[in-house]
Amino acid sequence: MSDWIYVCQRSELADGEYKLVEIEGCLIAVYNIEGDFYAIEDVCTHDGGELAGGPVCGFEIECVRHGARFDLRSGAATAPPAYEATTVFPVKIEGERVYTREHRFD
Repeated sequence: MSDWIYVCQRSELADGEYKLVEIEGCLIAVYNIEGDFYAIEDVCTHDGGELAGGPVCGFEIECVRHGARFDLRSGAATAPPAYEATTVFPVKIEGERVYTREHRFD
């Protein structure tokens, strides 16, 4: 079971910004969207490219390589050429501290 990993202070990420953390070899992008935090695997399921750094529109991240879009809340693919969801991870806020964890192998 993976422990919670510290990501950042809430104030470190402005609306629409993200921070990458690596947990057990998995890159996770943690986003601040309108004061709520969401964590997704930094992988486009279309071709394995990175998602972090792509444009964010509302709750969607767009892959810069081919334009696939993913919902940051659910990981669901919302625009082709991706059809499979990317993995989402739990986020925990304690005071001002933001945490996430790798939960797939629990």
